[in-house]
Amino acid sequence: AAMAGCGWARAVRGLLLDVSGVLYDSGPDGGVPIAGSVEAVRRIKASGLKLQLCTNETQATRESFVRKLRAMGFDVSVAEVTAPAPAACGLLKERGLRPHLLVHDDLVPEFAEIDKTNPNCVVLGDAAENFTYANLNEAFRLLIGMEKPVLISLGKGRYYKETDGLKLDVGAYMKALEYACDIQAEVVGKPAKRFFESALAELGVPAEQAIMIGDDIVSDVGGAQQCGMRALQVRTGKYRPSDEKHPEVKPDAYVNNLAEAVDIILQQL
Repeated sequence: AAMAGCGWARAVRGLLLDVSGVLYDSGPDGGVPIAGSVEAVRRIKASGLKLQLCTNETQATRESFVRKLRAMGFDVSVAEVTAPAPAACGLLKERGLRPHLLVHDDLVPEFAEIDKTNPNCVVLGDAAENFTYANLNEAFRLLIGMEKPVLISLGKGRYYKETDGLKLDVGAYMKALEYACDIQAEVVGKPAKRFFESALAELGVPAEQAIMIGDDIVSDVGGAQQCGMRALQVRTGKYRPSDEKHPEVKPDAYVNNLAEAVDIILQQL
């Protein structure tokens, strides 16, 4: 069925890949590559197509994230990863913001260069075990005490999949703080347009010559299509059959996995 009408595969020069749920399923043990994905990345590179990983991963620095991917057999470099934390650092510097961080311990080194004294904003990431009531309440108190509260969220995903089941993502906690403080967060990461645009700039390919491949119908597919890209949804990771009835977002195609997408795209080159 995926082969029927592959117009979506034409005139491609670069691919943006989501990572968790497309390349591998993360887990408490580190994670497991999805069948065929290591080989698929190798084939993309051998074909001369450009490749950029566009991830909302905020539980690790890009360096340790890439080390983990390389240990699984993926041939990727730090320069090939577009992630929310470095993008947020740019924004903080640009606007003279000093963050209170509610993030995963392993992400903190990404903010080493940033002034964090006397915070005038809160930066929220996928803090996992750090999402305690005390930590959320501390962030709430800081925000509610600000004349103009600024909440920056590294993504707004609702949940993601690990090998032992689904996990609540940063978006759920972002909504809690938005609701309590009656404010709107600024999202850095997918599906924010600016984030996709920076990924495309790093890829070095215009939107109409790029395809985004992801497992999240809203953040990956919807976000990429709003930037003028084609977008595919893989039936791996957090994909659920109900995604195919989504009222707003219609992927350019569904593919069973990354390997199948790469097969079709390479046949069109």
